[in-house]
Formats: sequence, structure tokens, C-alpha cells
Amino acid sequence: MKVGLYFGTFNPIHVGHIIIANHLVEYSDLDEIWMVVTPHNPHKKKSSLLANHHRFELVYQALQKYTKIKPSDIEFKLPQPNYTVNTLAHINEKYPQHEFSLIMGEDNLKSFHKWKNYDTILENHTIYCYPRISNGEIKSQFENHPKIHKIDAPIIEISATLIRQGIKNNKNVAPMLSVETWKYIDEMNFYRK
Repeated sequence: MKVGLYFGTFNPIHVGHIIIANHLVEYSDLDEIWMVVTPHNPHKKKSSLLANHHRFELVYQALQKYTKIKPSDIEFKLPQPNYTVNTLAHINEKYPQHEFSLIMGEDNLKSFHKWKNYDTILENHTIYCYPRISNGEIKSQFENHPKIHKIDAPIIEISATLIRQGIKNNKNVAPMLSVETWKYIDEMNFYRK
């Protein structure tokens, strides 16, 4: 089975994430997408993150209707801070029957050369890259790389930061979230302070 790994803090997961994941699973050769909830991105401040189990629950709730998109907490059990190359090695060992690819936005591809052991990742995995509006250039070594597939997915300009700020400022952000995700955020009183 071909599985696309879509990593994110998902703080919170929103319809943009789901639209991209669904587009990839329906319009590429990927059989499933695993939404991998990252415990702590080494480049982000940890204080603004909801607890791991709450973000996983938000992803779980959001994906109830999608049989080909699964929540994954595989990184929760790995030493922190964790790097994608380590997760991929772990996941390949744990699920040798699957072929894993990486899903990333164009903004991440522009800084991919800065990732730990990016060359090892490219050697062993395919990357599916979806369009994002962002500054900077994609390095020429990645431009026509045989293992990097640019996907003609919709450009979604919704950010989790915008959603968190909206909730804090008492705005109606419900249209940007699945009904289940919004219900859980509202019940748990998340992002209001």
C-alpha cells in the first residue's frame, strides 16, 4: 500500500488540511494518507501548542468521515525533539509492508535543503508537494527531481494561527473547521485565553 505521510502540529486541524489530504488520496497514486500529529516542531514555540492528546483528538474527530485518511500519533512515542528522517526510519521498520511518501507544501520544499539528512529522505522516499503562496525559491536541485511530484492541488490560504486568533477574539471560525473539530474546541474552551 502507498501511504502519504502528512505531518503537522494541527493546532488545530482545519478544512484546508483536509482538502489537501483528500485531494492527494483521490487524485494521486496514494492509497491512504496518515495525518501525523507532531508533538513538537523544533522550529516552533511549544507554549502555543495544545497538549498532544488534544491535538490528536481534534484530528481523529475531523477524519471520522474519511476512510482513506487516518490520524497517526506515531511520533508521540519517539524521543523529542524529533526529526522527520528519524520518524521515517521508525515507520519503515514498523510497517515494512507499506511504501511511505512525504506530503509537504511548497513553502517546506523551499527550505527542504535545511532539513536534517534531507538527502537520505529523498533517497528512500517520494515527496508529493502541493502549492502554497510563499516567499523564496525552490532550490534548483529539487526543481525537476524524479522523486518530487508537484501536485496540482487547490491553494488553501487558511492558517491555524488565524483560527486561534479568531477564537481568542470571539470571531466565528466554525466554517474553517470540521463540525466535529469545532464542537470539541468549543466544549473544551480551547484557544480562548
